[in-house]
Amino acid sequence: MQKKESWFPKFKPYQGNLDTTPVQVDEYLPAGKSIVLGLQHAFAMFGATVLAPLLMGFDPNLTILITGIGTILFFLITGGRMPSYLGSSFAFIGAVAAATGYAGAGSNPNIALALGGTIVCGLIYAGIGLIVMKTGTSWIEKLMPPIVTGAIVMIIGLNLAPVTIKSVSASSFDTWMAVVTIICISVVAVFTRGMVRRLLLLLGIVAAYFIYFLMTNVMGFGTPINFSAVSEAAWIGLPTLHSPVFNANAILLIAPVALILVAENLGHFKAVSGMTGKNLDPYMGRAFFADGICTSMSASVGGTGMTTYAENIGVMAVTKVYSTTIFVVAGLFAILLGLSPKFGAVISTIPVALLGGASIMVFGLITVAGAKIWIDNKVDFTKNSTLIIAAVSLIMGAGNFSLKIGIFDLGGIGTATLAAIVLNLFLNRGEEKTSSSSENTETSATPVVNP
Repeated sequence: MQKKESWFPKFKPYQGNLDTTPVQVDEYLPAGKSIVLGLQHAFAMFGATVLAPLLMGFDPNLTILITGIGTILFFLITGGRMPSYLGSSFAFIGAVAAATGYAGAGSNPNIALALGGTIVCGLIYAGIGLIVMKTGTSWIEKLMPPIVTGAIVMIIGLNLAPVTIKSVSASSFDTWMAVVTIICISVVAVFTRGMVRRLLLLLGIVAAYFIYFLMTNVMGFGTPINFSAVSEAAWIGLPTLHSPVFNANAILLIAPVALILVAENLGHFKAVSGMTGKNLDPYMGRAFFADGICTSMSASVGGTGMTTYAENIGVMAVTKVYSTTIFVVAGLFAILLGLSPKFGAVISTIPVALLGGASIMVFGLITVAGAKIWIDNKVDFTKNSTLIIAAVSLIMGAGNFSLKIGIFDLGGIGTATLAAIVLNLFLNRGEEKTSSSSENTETSATPVVNP
């Protein structure tokens, strides 16, 4: 009789060489290194996790606090088997704006409507997770083979690229400082070793921040860093909570985002599986369920919908540290950040140009991770169907091509994902029938020679 697998793996201390050996999911590092790496993950998620609630009129400090709690809850529900940070999801922005009529400035006066719709969306997503836990991922695999999942991962990186480039294009000075940030991160990544190399994003941005401060606050170029918000902010403070309102129209607008989250997170989990070299499919249902529950939990108090974060997958891609315990540390940092307006004010002084430069690096690495899925699975690009699936979906995603179904806007990532899935089902089935018909014709045309 096969022994039933425990919920959590048996965590063991990492004993390899950080320069050459990855840190696997079920391994943990010493406390000091775990704290620093956890801080780097908290830092990586910060920019997007703050930006998403701002675009929807939510409270960024509350959202950061909830993402920390959600990430720790995700660790517990998945049994520590899926390395991910849960941050605020951009997939909700269009639906929330449509449901609440938010104009994009200040706090959202109809935030309660968005919260009710997001709670229902999270419950639907969690329900999909339960189905996957019961039935397995084979039906998802049929919908999303490597050609599709690789494309989805690449779409996520490519779709975010225009926004990132625009964020560093406000002035020539910002553009050059983004380049300086990339150089700083690259120098740490290539010319250092051991633990220093693993902290390439954190140390690279710290170095770029120092250069930016010298160039602006000391030498007078560009816009100087304003520290007034830091001195005015309180050390400890609890964000304002909000209660949801359940409105049928808002629910119909926001609930379908669950389908986008499934596709988005499937791509994330496939990328992580490819990087770690481990089959994480058996835990995908747990991950969907956990993300859905955390999304509903977040919205129940005033936070945004949540998703596993591409930024943190990018960090794993370059650090080769996949330990899930690191994300517990990152979650604790986020909780402290959410409870400290002053700490949040310090982080908010980081210039957009530096965050944009780091994003160029991270989103590029995500895109490459998608290509790696194709390479590792030996996707056959001699087939016309494969070429068309990849070509159409990538351009749709990169160009933010968006379809509307009634009043629901799929967005660039959602439309490109749907295109990849539908084209795969339609074209590959057609190509299989054509190939089968061709083989039968060749067989019938071959003369049978009797001995």
